[in-house]
Amino acid sequence: MAKTDPYVITIDGASGSGKGSLALQIARKLGFHLLDSGAIYRLAALSALRQEVDLSEEANVLAAIQDLDIRFEPGEELSIPFLDNEDVSAQIRQESTGSAASVIAAYAGVRRQLLGLQRACFKPPGLVADGRDMGTIVFPEAKFKLFLYAPVEIRALRRYKQLINMGMSANIDGLRTEISERDERDRNRTESPLVPASDALVVDSSLLDLEQVTDLVMSHIEEELQNQSL
Repeated sequence: MAKTDPYVITIDGASGSGKGSLALQIARKLGFHLLDSGAIYRLAALSALRQEVDLSEEANVLAAIQDLDIRFEPGEELSIPFLDNEDVSAQIRQESTGSAASVIAAYAGVRRQLLGLQRACFKPPGLVADGRDMGTIVFPEAKFKLFLYAPVEIRALRRYKQLINMGMSANIDGLRTEISERDERDRNRTESPLVPASDALVVDSSLLDLEQVTDLVMSHIEEELQNQSL
C-alpha cells in the first residue's frame, strides 16, 4: 500500500476490548469498508475444526485452509460471516473457536496465507480494519492507528453479555480464564505479537461506553483528516 494513501484506519486490541463494535461505528460514519480480521482467523479455525484437523501441526492447518471459502455481508450490529455459504455468526463467536483461532494465529505460515485476504479488503473510499496486528503488520502505513485497552474482568463481562444477547450460554469465570490465556498467547507469540503500533493512539475503554469511545475516536480521526487536507 502506498505511503500516500490516507484512507486506512486500524483499530487493534485484545479480545473483548470493544474494537469490533467501534470499527463498525467508525466505518458507518465515514462510509468506509470494514475488515474484521479476527473473524477471518475464526473462520479459518472453524474450518479446520470442522475438518477435525490437529491444530498442533501447522502443515495440517495450512492444508485445511488452502481453499478457504469465506465472505462477509453487512449486518445490523456486526458483519455477517459466511463459511462455505453458511452463516456461522454464532459459531465463530464461541470461545472454543476463538481459542482455536489464537492457536493457529501463532503460525507464521497461517498469518502469511491470510495476509492477502486481509489486504484485499482495502477498497475506495477507505477501510476501517480491526484486529491485533492491523497497525503493525497488515497496514503499517495507515494514517490513523488506534489501540484499545481494557482489563480482563471488564472484557470478560462484555463478552458474557454479548453471548447472552445472542442467545448462547456463557460462564463468566470460564470466559475470564479463556481470555487471560488468549492474552498470554497473543502477546508472547513470535509472529505478530499483540502490541500497540509505535504511532498508535492508545485508549483505555474501561469506563467508556460505545458512544463515548466512538465520539472520542472520531474527534481524533477528523482532526487527522483535516491536517492531511492542509
